[in-house]
Amino acid sequence: MSYVTSGYLETSLDWIPGMNNIRLRDFPSFIRITDINDFLLNYLMNEVEALPRASAVVLNTFDALEHDSVKPLNALNPRIFTLGPLHLMEQHLQDEGVKQLGSNLWKEDVSCIHWLDTKDDGSVVFVNFGSIAVMTKEQLIEFGWGLANSKKDFLWITRPDIVGGNEAVMPPEFLDEIKGRGMITSWCPQEQVNLLCFL
Repeated sequence: MSYVTSGYLETSLDWIPGMNNIRLRDFPSFIRITDINDFLLNYLMNEVEALPRASAVVLNTFDALEHDSVKPLNALNPRIFTLGPLHLMEQHLQDEGVKQLGSNLWKEDVSCIHWLDTKDDGSVVFVNFGSIAVMTKEQLIEFGWGLANSKKDFLWITRPDIVGGNEAVMPPEFLDEIKGRGMITSWCPQEQVNLLCFL
């Protein structure tokens, strides 16, 4: 935590091709971790090491947006293709017969869609920390009680490893407090939820 206040995260890195003026703070927090045994860090390291051997690599971006960052990757593997952003192509792909387009790391719980259908338009708070944020058990519980005390209906996505790689568990009294107005699930079909929550 001292790095957050000491200015250390402002350190510039000039040795990453295609990433001019990038600072340590610009990296996702899971890359700044100090545990070399971290699952996600090791997964990413393995993927980067495999990059030169891949028969093809498809990136969910488009060249005009990230040309300077994609170009150095082409030096590692010339068979890199930019195709995207995929979420903007979803309707077109469905029209062409593609049944589903997704890149989720976790299984989607579609029961939240049925639950949202029982709620009035614009009445549900949607909370999702994404696929890489982590927090302590105490932070999770504090945040949960903030949602409960809001007295609003809410859909809260707490993926399985949000508490530093451990399962996210809320106390029984919290679950009693939110009964009927709060739904907690591990992952959701986010595009559908966004349409329902933000119409």
